[in-house]
Amino acid sequence: MPRVLLVDDDVELTDLLREYLQREGFDTDAAHDGEAGVACALAGRYDLVVLDVMMPRLDGVEALRRIRAASQVPVLMLTARGDNVDRIVGLELGADDYVPKPCTPRELVARVRAILRRMRPADADSAEGPIAAGPLQLWPATRRAHWHGEALALTSTEFNLLEVLARHAGRVVDKAELSEQGMGRALARFDRSIDVHVSSLRQKLGTRADGSSWIETVRGKGYQLVKE
Repeated sequence: MPRVLLVDDDVELTDLLREYLQREGFDTDAAHDGEAGVACALAGRYDLVVLDVMMPRLDGVEALRRIRAASQVPVLMLTARGDNVDRIVGLELGADDYVPKPCTPRELVARVRAILRRMRPADADSAEGPIAAGPLQLWPATRRAHWHGEALALTSTEFNLLEVLARHAGRVVDKAELSEQGMGRALARFDRSIDVHVSSLRQKLGTRADGSSWIETVRGKGYQLVKE
């Protein structure tokens, strides 16, 4: 049974979401301020953290920063509807996805399932790998990545997106396909999540010898991982 941590100071909403998640088969706990949320998230007991942005004592952005300094546990941010700044900042700090508030329990569960589904290791009998593309090696079954022979620290969504790009190295992958395969959801209009995650991947991969990016933007189409 997957374990989910809800971090939100809205006790009534948290109780509602926790009850719904538990009915859907998730073992769910709650924390009601950022400091308690960070401590619980770093205890290593949870498969995913749902983290609200606006909280007392420690807001969700700073809580995410502290979590990412020590853990790659998947984090789903709850943001105010229409607040693109919080969304982008959260994604840049390593959030795997976001859900705008107010959200329905059904929508939240769908996003949680999408993230966890992409994290499941392949069966040992069908394990493949590594996927190789230039200096990149990916082992999907164990969710490990090496870049120039060194371990590459990635969030769960970054790994998913890089895996999709690596499987299609040398050709363009459009944003809709990246969103479907890498994030488990359809690409929404004006959604910049893919762009922010790709920007983070570019920083982690660095540049090629000529100073260009390993992940090229093909305007109006999508992204392409350079295959050398």
